[in-house]
Amino acid sequence: MAATLPPPRLLPNGDSAVTVEFSRTIDDAANERVLALDKTLLATPIEGISETIPTYRSLLVHYDPGKIGFDALCEKLLPIAGRPLPPSTKARRWRIPVAYGGEHGIDLEDVAKALNTTPDDIVARHAGGDYRVAMIGFTPGWSYLSGLDKSLHMSRRQNPRLLTPAGTISIGGIQAGIQCLAAPSGWHLLGRTPVRTYQLHRNPTFLTEPGDRVTFFAIDHKTFEEQDRAAEAGEIIAERVDA
Repeated sequence: MAATLPPPRLLPNGDSAVTVEFSRTIDDAANERVLALDKTLLATPIEGISETIPTYRSLLVHYDPGKIGFDALCEKLLPIAGRPLPPSTKARRWRIPVAYGGEHGIDLEDVAKALNTTPDDIVARHAGGDYRVAMIGFTPGWSYLSGLDKSLHMSRRQNPRLLTPAGTISIGGIQAGIQCLAAPSGWHLLGRTPVRTYQLHRNPTFLTEPGDRVTFFAIDHKTFEEQDRAAEAGEIIAERVDA
Protein backbone atom coordinates (compact mmCIF):
# COMPACT_ATOMS: atom_id res chain seq x y z
CA MET A 1 0.00 0.00 0.00
CA ALA A 2 1.38 3.39 -1.01
CA ALA A 3 2.47 5.67 1.82
CA THR A 4 0.22 8.65 2.53
CA LEU A 5 1.94 11.85 1.51
CA PRO A 6 1.66 14.84 3.85
CA PRO A 7 -0.51 17.56 2.29
CA PRO A 8 1.25 20.68 1.04
CA ARG A 9 0.59 24.12 2.44
CA LEU A 10 -1.22 26.51 0.08
CA LEU A 11 -0.06 30.08 0.72
CA PRO A 12 -1.42 33.22 -0.98
CA ASN A 13 1.10 35.46 -2.75
CA GLY A 14 -0.66 38.75 -3.33
CA ASP A 15 -3.93 38.57 -5.26
CA SER A 16 -2.77 36.53 -8.26
CA ALA A 17 -0.41 33.77 -7.10
CA VAL A 18 -0.35 30.85 -4.68
CA THR A 19 2.63 28.95 -3.32
CA VAL A 20 2.23 25.18 -3.06
CA GLU A 21 4.77 24.37 -0.34
CA PHE A 22 5.79 20.72 0.13
CA SER A 23 8.47 21.22 2.78
CA ARG A 24 10.14 23.90 4.88
CA THR A 25 13.59 22.42 4.29
CA ILE A 26 15.63 21.52 1.21
CA ASP A 27 15.34 17.87 0.28
CA ASP A 28 15.06 15.80 -2.90
CA ALA A 29 11.79 14.15 -1.88
CA ALA A 30 10.01 17.51 -1.69
CA ASN A 31 11.67 18.66 -4.90
CA GLU A 32 10.46 15.58 -6.76
CA ARG A 33 6.89 16.43 -5.71
CA VAL A 34 7.37 20.03 -6.85
CA LEU A 35 8.55 18.95 -10.29
CA ALA A 36 5.81 16.32 -10.59
CA LEU A 37 3.11 18.91 -9.88
CA ASP A 38 4.71 21.33 -12.34
CA LYS A 39 4.71 18.70 -15.11
CA THR A 40 1.12 17.71 -14.35
CA LEU A 41 -0.12 21.30 -14.59
CA LEU A 42 1.78 21.70 -17.85
CA ALA A 43 0.25 18.51 -19.31
CA THR A 44 -3.30 19.13 -18.00
CA PRO A 45 -3.66 22.88 -17.42
CA ILE A 46 -6.15 24.39 -15.02
CA GLU A 47 -7.98 27.28 -16.66
CA GLY A 48 -6.79 30.57 -15.23
CA ILE A 49 -3.22 29.51 -14.45
CA SER A 50 -0.78 31.69 -16.39
CA GLU A 51 2.62 30.49 -15.17
CA THR A 52 4.28 28.06 -12.76
CA ILE A 53 7.73 28.49 -11.21
CA PRO A 54 9.34 25.48 -9.49
CA THR A 55 11.77 25.91 -6.60
CA TYR A 56 13.52 23.47 -4.26
CA ARG A 57 10.50 22.89 -2.04
CA SER A 58 7.53 24.72 -3.51
CA LEU A 59 5.75 25.62 -6.73
CA LEU A 60 4.67 29.20 -7.31
CA VAL A 61 1.46 29.25 -9.34
CA HIS A 62 0.45 32.51 -11.02
CA TYR A 63 -3.19 32.84 -12.02
CA ASP A 64 -5.71 35.30 -13.44
CA PRO A 65 -8.16 36.15 -10.62
CA GLY A 66 -10.66 37.21 -13.29
CA LYS A 67 -10.81 33.58 -14.45
CA ILE A 68 -10.42 31.66 -11.20
CA GLY A 69 -10.40 32.66 -7.53
CA PHE A 70 -7.94 31.67 -4.83
CA ASP A 71 -10.28 29.24 -3.06
CA ALA A 72 -11.40 27.56 -6.28
CA LEU A 73 -7.82 27.19 -7.45
CA CYS A 74 -6.73 25.69 -4.14
CA GLU A 75 -9.58 23.18 -4.33
CA LYS A 76 -8.23 22.02 -7.69
CA LEU A 77 -4.56 22.09 -6.71
CA LEU A 78 -4.74 20.21 -3.42
CA PRO A 79 -5.84 16.80 -4.74
CA ILE A 80 -3.40 16.99 -7.66
CA ALA A 81 -0.53 17.89 -5.33
CA GLY A 82 -1.40 14.97 -3.05
CA ARG A 83 -1.16 12.32 -5.75
CA PRO A 84 1.56 9.66 -5.47
CA LEU A 85 4.63 10.38 -7.55
CA PRO A 86 4.46 8.91 -11.07
CA PRO A 87 6.97 6.22 -12.06
CA SER A 88 10.39 7.80 -12.42
CA THR A 89 11.64 8.42 -15.93
CA LYS A 90 15.22 8.37 -17.11
CA ALA A 91 16.79 11.77 -16.42
CA ARG A 92 19.07 13.55 -18.83
CA ARG A 93 22.73 13.40 -17.79
CA TRP A 94 25.41 16.00 -18.42
CA ARG A 95 29.18 15.80 -17.95
CA ILE A 96 30.49 19.31 -17.38
CA PRO A 97 34.19 20.29 -17.56
CA VAL A 98 35.67 22.44 -14.79
CA ALA A 99 38.99 24.26 -14.49
CA TYR A 100 39.58 24.07 -10.73
CA GLY A 101 41.66 26.43 -8.62
CA GLY A 102 44.00 29.26 -9.53
CA GLU A 103 42.35 32.31 -11.07
CA HIS A 104 39.27 30.24 -11.90
CA GLY A 105 38.69 28.89 -8.38
CA ILE A 106 40.02 31.48 -5.98
CA ASP A 107 38.48 29.86 -2.88
CA LEU A 108 39.78 26.33 -3.46
CA GLU A 109 42.81 26.73 -1.19
CA ASP A 110 40.78 28.33 1.60
CA VAL A 111 38.10 25.63 1.38
CA ALA A 112 40.78 22.95 1.67
CA LYS A 113 42.26 24.65 4.74
CA ALA A 114 38.83 25.06 6.35
CA LEU A 115 38.09 21.37 5.85
CA ASN A 116 41.57 20.23 6.94
CA THR A 117 42.48 18.63 3.64
CA THR A 118 44.21 19.41 0.34
CA PRO A 119 42.96 21.20 -2.78
CA ASP A 120 43.38 17.98 -4.78
CA ASP A 121 41.14 16.17 -2.30
CA ILE A 122 38.46 18.87 -2.58
CA VAL A 123 38.57 18.56 -6.37
CA ALA A 124 38.30 14.78 -6.16
CA ARG A 125 35.33 14.94 -3.80
CA HIS A 126 33.54 17.59 -5.86
CA ALA A 127 34.20 15.93 -9.22
CA GLY A 128 33.23 12.56 -7.75
CA GLY A 129 29.71 13.68 -6.92
CA ASP A 130 26.49 12.79 -8.69
CA TYR A 131 24.30 15.90 -8.70
CA ARG A 132 20.69 16.65 -9.47
CA VAL A 133 19.42 19.97 -10.82
CA ALA A 134 16.83 20.95 -8.24
CA MET A 135 15.93 24.37 -9.64
CA ILE A 136 16.99 27.21 -11.91
CA GLY A 137 16.93 30.67 -10.38
CA PHE A 138 18.54 33.90 -9.17
CA THR A 139 19.93 34.69 -12.64
CA PRO A 140 19.24 32.98 -16.00
CA GLY A 141 20.80 29.52 -16.12
CA TRP A 142 21.90 29.48 -12.46
CA SER A 143 21.57 25.77 -11.68
CA TYR A 144 21.12 24.83 -8.03
CA LEU A 145 22.37 21.29 -7.43
CA SER A 146 21.55 18.81 -4.70
CA GLY A 147 23.83 15.88 -3.99
CA LEU A 148 26.88 17.69 -2.60
CA ASP A 149 29.07 15.32 -0.56
CA LYS A 150 28.43 15.91 3.15
CA SER A 151 32.16 16.36 3.69
CA LEU A 152 31.95 19.52 1.54
CA HIS A 153 29.06 21.11 3.43
CA MET A 154 30.15 24.47 4.83
CA SER A 155 28.63 27.82 5.65
CA ARG A 156 28.56 30.47 2.99
CA ARG A 157 31.07 33.31 3.03
CA GLN A 158 30.59 35.91 5.74
CA ASN A 159 31.32 38.64 3.18
CA PRO A 160 29.62 37.99 -0.17
CA ARG A 161 31.36 39.28 -3.28
CA LEU A 162 29.61 41.91 -5.36
CA LEU A 163 30.74 40.25 -8.59
CA THR A 164 31.91 36.74 -9.43
CA PRO A 165 32.77 35.41 -12.91
CA ALA A 166 30.43 33.80 -15.40
CA GLY A 167 30.76 30.03 -15.38
CA THR A 168 31.70 29.83 -11.71
CA ILE A 169 31.37 26.41 -10.08
CA SER A 170 30.75 26.89 -6.37
CA ILE A 171 29.49 25.39 -3.14
CA GLY A 172 27.49 26.94 -0.31
CA GLY A 173 25.80 25.31 2.65
CA ILE A 174 24.56 21.90 1.49
CA GLN A 175 24.37 22.94 -2.15
CA ALA A 176 26.53 23.04 -5.25
CA GLY A 177 25.91 25.36 -8.15
CA ILE A 178 26.65 26.31 -11.74
CA GLN A 179 26.58 30.07 -12.18
CA CYS A 180 26.13 31.02 -15.83
CA LEU A 181 26.35 34.83 -15.75
CA ALA A 182 28.61 37.17 -13.80
CA ALA A 183 26.78 38.01 -10.58
CA PRO A 184 27.11 38.61 -6.83
CA SER A 185 27.72 35.51 -4.73
CA GLY A 186 28.38 34.46 -1.16
CA TRP A 187 29.34 30.92 -2.18
CA HIS A 188 32.84 29.41 -2.28
CA LEU A 189 34.36 29.47 -5.77
CA LEU A 190 36.07 26.18 -6.65
CA GLY A 191 36.47 26.60 -10.40
CA ARG A 192 34.93 27.70 -13.67
CA THR A 193 33.29 25.90 -16.54
CA PRO A 194 33.24 27.04 -20.16
CA VAL A 195 29.72 25.60 -20.45
CA ARG A 196 26.93 28.13 -20.90
CA THR A 197 23.83 26.83 -19.17
CA TYR A 198 22.10 29.88 -20.63
CA GLN A 199 22.87 31.55 -23.97
CA LEU A 200 20.24 33.86 -25.42
CA HIS A 201 20.70 33.24 -29.14
CA ARG A 202 21.56 29.55 -28.93
CA ASN A 203 19.18 26.65 -29.44
CA PRO A 204 18.48 25.54 -26.76
CA THR A 205 18.65 28.81 -24.83
CA PHE A 206 18.70 26.93 -21.50
CA LEU A 207 20.86 23.82 -21.28
CA THR A 208 20.01 22.30 -17.91
CA GLU A 209 16.52 21.70 -16.57
CA PRO A 210 15.22 20.73 -13.12
CA GLY A 211 15.52 16.97 -12.73
CA ASP A 212 18.64 16.66 -14.91
CA ARG A 213 21.68 14.85 -13.49
CA VAL A 214 25.13 16.44 -13.57
CA THR A 215 28.68 15.22 -13.03
CA PHE A 216 31.88 17.24 -13.28
CA PHE A 217 35.36 16.44 -14.58
CA ALA A 218 38.56 18.43 -14.32
CA ILE A 219 40.26 20.15 -17.26
CA ASP A 220 43.41 22.26 -17.36
CA HIS A 221 43.28 26.01 -17.79
CA LYS A 222 44.47 25.91 -21.41
CA THR A 223 41.60 23.61 -22.31
CA PHE A 224 39.25 25.95 -20.49
CA GLU A 225 40.35 28.87 -22.68
CA GLU A 226 39.88 26.83 -25.86
CA GLN A 227 36.47 25.54 -24.85
CA ASP A 228 35.40 28.96 -23.61
CA ARG A 229 35.97 30.41 -27.08
CA ALA A 230 34.03 27.56 -28.64
CA ALA A 231 31.18 28.02 -26.17
CA GLU A 232 31.07 31.74 -26.90
CA ALA A 233 30.51 30.81 -30.55
CA GLY A 234 27.52 28.69 -29.58
CA GLU A 235 28.91 25.20 -29.00
CA ILE A 236 27.26 23.22 -26.19
CA ILE A 237 30.58 21.86 -24.76
CA ALA A 238 28.81 19.87 -22.03
CA GLU A 239 28.64 16.16 -22.84
CA ARG A 240 25.19 14.60 -22.96
CA VAL A 241 25.43 11.09 -21.50
CA ASP A 242 22.54 8.85 -22.53
CA ALA A 243 23.85 5.57 -21.13
